[in-house]
Amino acid sequence: MSEPRVQSRSEVKALLARHGLSPDKKLGQHFLADPNITRKIAGLAGVEPGDRVVEIGPGTGTLTVALEEIGAVVTAIEVDESLRPVLEEVTSATLVFGDASTMDLSAVLGAGGWILVSNLPYNVGTSIVLDALRHVPQIRRFVVMVQLEVAERLVALPGSKTFGLPSVVVGLHGHARIALRVPPQVFVPPPRVGSAVVVIERRPAHRLVEPAIEIAASAFNQRRKMLRKSLAGTFDDPLAIADRAGLDPTARPEDLDPTDFLRLAEAAAAGAADG
Repeated sequence: MSEPRVQSRSEVKALLARHGLSPDKKLGQHFLADPNITRKIAGLAGVEPGDRVVEIGPGTGTLTVALEEIGAVVTAIEVDESLRPVLEEVTSATLVFGDASTMDLSAVLGAGGWILVSNLPYNVGTSIVLDALRHVPQIRRFVVMVQLEVAERLVALPGSKTFGLPSVVVGLHGHARIALRVPPQVFVPPPRVGSAVVVIERRPAHRLVEPAIEIAASAFNQRRKMLRKSLAGTFDDPLAIADRAGLDPTARPEDLDPTDFLRLAEAAAAGAADG
């Protein structure tokens, strides 16, 4: 392995050329190529020496190197096997090759606390974040770069046009903020859209978080309809459930706070117990 280096644009291009590689559009590859932005992202992770970090989609390893500079112990998961020689050249991270969107990430990581720091592939970024929030409790903090419009959906508040199921999942599992907006020109190749770094701090989940998410998913399938209509496929008597939860049955899904879906789940559970 050569001396680790947070790569500039010219260095990313030279590294790929040396190995006869180019970004794969089908995999949504846009390699980060700005040392200042890269180190800012690593800094947002709040990593202490010895902290375990999982990175999904390391690409040419420039963010991996930045994390290692501040003492992180990195496990990097990469779907593109052709990048193995590149990553072995520039980083000492533990490399796992496979599709993070389909693997059992919880089993891969094992016990203990982790921080997820990634420039996520655009085509699977949302699903990876939401699945990890729901099913990988070992990850205590998320620092993820995604398309700007995806970032806005993840952090959206009730009542906004971008508020939807992703916002509910994030809101039920943690606190999210957009920490950094990133222009297209810092990538190789530049994407057609802007990007943003979202930081999510996990908090303990309610015991009924999964039923609440299922209720939200059903409601947002018909987001323009009032609860009394959008929940008709979920509950035999949506009016009674809404009343028990203390919610207005004429409200629409985007008007509810994430905790309101927990109230609906609690009302449904109480009704089942009574019945």
